[in-house]
Amino acid sequence: MAALPAGMASGVGSMPGENPAESASIIVGELGFGHVAELPARGPGADMIGRSAAFLVDMSLDLVGNDYQLSAANSRITQRAKGFLSADLDALEEAWHRSGLIGSGQPCKIAACGPFTLAGAVALRGGHKLVHDRGAWNDVLGSLAEGLAAVAADLERRLGAAAVIQLDEPLVDRVIAGRITPLTRLDVNPPIPAPDVAQALSELVAHVGRPAILHHCGAEVPWELLHNNTFDGLSVDFSRIGEAAWDELGQYLDAGRTLVAGLVPTGRPVAELPVERVVEPLVRTLDGIGLSRDVLARQVIVTPACGLAGADPQWAAHALRLCSQAAAAFADDPSAL
Repeated sequence: MAALPAGMASGVGSMPGENPAESASIIVGELGFGHVAELPARGPGADMIGRSAAFLVDMSLDLVGNDYQLSAANSRITQRAKGFLSADLDALEEAWHRSGLIGSGQPCKIAACGPFTLAGAVALRGGHKLVHDRGAWNDVLGSLAEGLAAVAADLERRLGAAAVIQLDEPLVDRVIAGRITPLTRLDVNPPIPAPDVAQALSELVAHVGRPAILHHCGAEVPWELLHNNTFDGLSVDFSRIGEAAWDELGQYLDAGRTLVAGLVPTGRPVAELPVERVVEPLVRTLDGIGLSRDVLARQVIVTPACGLAGADPQWAAHALRLCSQAAAAFADDPSAL
């Protein structure tokens, strides 16, 4: 399995608006490490949870009120999600072709909601969340692994690219702690021990067979899921890594792993944001840990802090450009930063 393309810039996933062609054009134009755009402004089936219906094999999601739940049939939401994903892939293929990248082997990322966030957000038809039933979340795990492998293969076939997968797991720390809101206060959702979560994620990643990134935007980075070799990279809003986590971060980087550092704000700042200010928090942290700045070129991918769905289109494009400029600064002469 190929390693992650460190020393480059990418996006987290989501982009503003509803036009996949516009988003694909921006992504391909600004990034060396492109990705399939997610456009949640299109509504149900395009948001993080609903989009999962496009990846699941022999499973369907539907909306009941404002909540997603498993459905017995190929629901309207599932059809919408599959249509959106197909349009997103078509748009990226066209942008890739216009840029002369078809067959180049340049890396490209496809993101999907991780199985434990799905288990904490999607309900069974009885109302309990999937996390309540080990058999149910195991079924989702297998279905998602099969579907994500198929989409990654399709991406490679269309683009001649090296596919990378990203699992978005904002709820995984709550799943591990047993803090998913139950159907009733007397029938709580049991915690799923971190070793079980790590093993399940390892099996999913092994089935997909591509380099994998864990993206986490929850309250606490789930370091316990990163002590094995399941994930090649950790994607986080870097502002969430305070000094209390420096030891964990240092161990992670010492092991040769890749940090996908969210350094550029998702919203337009009040004042102009030069590249020097973008890179300063990570440079200062590495100096504080005592790691060589060579890590910046060898083990860091630069992204926005999180998705750009809430940004205005002009800032979204500029944010991705800043990410590329920051990655170039790391590669050029990190000792001068």
